[in-house]
Amino acid sequence: MSIINNINKLFDHRIRLGIMSVLMVNEFADFNMLKELLGATDGNLASHTKALEKAEYILVEKQFIGRKPNTRYSATKLGKAEFKKHIEALEKLIKKT
Repeated sequence: MSIINNINKLFDHRIRLGIMSVLMVNEFADFNMLKELLGATDGNLASHTKALEKAEYILVEKQFIGRKPNTRYSATKLGKAEFKKHIEALEKLIKKT
């Protein structure tokens, strides 16, 4: 078995890695919070959250707060499990080199 087997290609990009990192330690995060924390543009963040949503790693909830639209994200059980496997694989890779 290769030492990179559990490295998940979906987490290769720093924005997706950042989104999952934030959601692993927070119950949820809204679009503006992620945008500010990650220094991402609206379009960039939207495309990366869509990719994670399509893989069913995050859940997207759209709501209104007053009259303002609000989109918030949370990690799914699958997303948390896959992210943990990814981090463990990275740690094993670092220890092997």
